[in-house]
Amino acid sequence: MAYLSKLQVIERGSSNRQFYMICPAPLAAALEMEKGEQLEWVIKDRNTFEIRRVEHQSKAKGVRS
Repeated sequence: MAYLSKLQVIERGSSNRQFYMICPAPLAAALEMEKGEQLEWVIKDRNTFEIRRVEHQSKAKGVRS
């Protein structure tokens, strides 16, 4: 499965740039991604990178009854 995506750049002032890459909805749905999920970008070389899910701690941890 492959989807094309364009890199977007938001320039805030003369030296502050933010880069955004959009994940297409069909790809996010196929991966069962959720809003707020943390992802880790791993650079393999100049042309290859991986995106990995970051394991999050249970939301119930630290909750008092």
